[in-house]
Amino acid sequence: MSATITLAETDGAAVLTLAGPLNATGAGPVWTAALQAAGQRERTLRVDVAGVTLWDTAGITLLADIETAHGAASIAGMPPQVEALLARVRAARVPPPRPAARPRASVFGMLHDGLTAATDGLAFLGEAVLALVQLPWRLRMFRFADLMRAADQAGVRAIPLVLLLGSLIGLILAFQSLIPMRRFGADIYVASLVAISLVRELGPLLAAVILAGRSGSAFAAEIGTMKVNQEVDALITMGLDPVTMLVLPRLLAAIAVMPALTIVLDFAGLFGMSMVMLGDGIPIVAVGNQITGWVSPHDLYGALAKAAVFGAAVAGVGCRAGMATGLGPEAVGIAATRAVVGGIVAAILLDGMFAVLFFRLGI
Repeated sequence: MSATITLAETDGAAVLTLAGPLNATGAGPVWTAALQAAGQRERTLRVDVAGVTLWDTAGITLLADIETAHGAASIAGMPPQVEALLARVRAARVPPPRPAARPRASVFGMLHDGLTAATDGLAFLGEAVLALVQLPWRLRMFRFADLMRAADQAGVRAIPLVLLLGSLIGLILAFQSLIPMRRFGADIYVASLVAISLVRELGPLLAAVILAGRSGSAFAAEIGTMKVNQEVDALITMGLDPVTMLVLPRLLAAIAVMPALTIVLDFAGLFGMSMVMLGDGIPIVAVGNQITGWVSPHDLYGALAKAAVFGAAVAGVGCRAGMATGLGPEAVGIAATRAVVGGIVAAILLDGMFAVLFFRLGI
């Protein structure tokens, strides 16, 4: 059975009478008519529910909707327990307060946050170095399967992307350099220009960017998920070092694969540059002579050393972001974003430091 609804006017006020079962079955047929009557706000509305024989939360919700639609409706004839339930429904329908706007960060606040982040980073670096020194006594905590899996994820699976981006970068650099150099009849020197740029700077730097985008975010997401699920706390409770088990395999894998990725990217870039030079009519032998004449083994050795340091920085930033993951559904995403941004910024800063160092040393 459905409830019945009657709308009458008494002393200039509208009286809405509800009777019968006001539950999920009975309230549905009269819901629209009740809200239409409540929508007439030009008259005072009184709701009489003394004739209601059966209640549930559907009927209580209908009364709350009537109050919302009219704005100033009064309800009479409710039992005390129904009034208490209506009060709870009213409280649940009140929207939560909007969070106060965060004040703009002052210069001192930003400086404090930066110093705090730097201190946490140095502390994490110290923990990683200490775990590496104590590794011979903690081999039972170090899983070589994780090391090989991280190396496969960061190195082997990244080779197609490295080949694609390396060849495109070499092609673009050669094409853009060929246009101004042709004005001076120096087309042949484009090969040495691109080769030096790739081997000395762009090779390790672009490989670090790829590592940060692919693997740094993955490291942060993996460790962050374990942190959210309290698996890291479980390791500590069992007396295991999470840095040795989770951080060191990823850190050593990134250090090992970065020089290889750099070499692959260099060869791919030189291949793309050679295609442009061949299209300009310069024989491949002349291109090879330019590369071997201008690029020395010391350039390659320095680039490989930078690549290893970049790999350690990117992996360290990613693992640090994962270990610092907070709580909540968005915490893992925030950690992954911090890992990518922090890894790229760290690689660029280190590249600038290496540039100054190599210049001072005359390398």
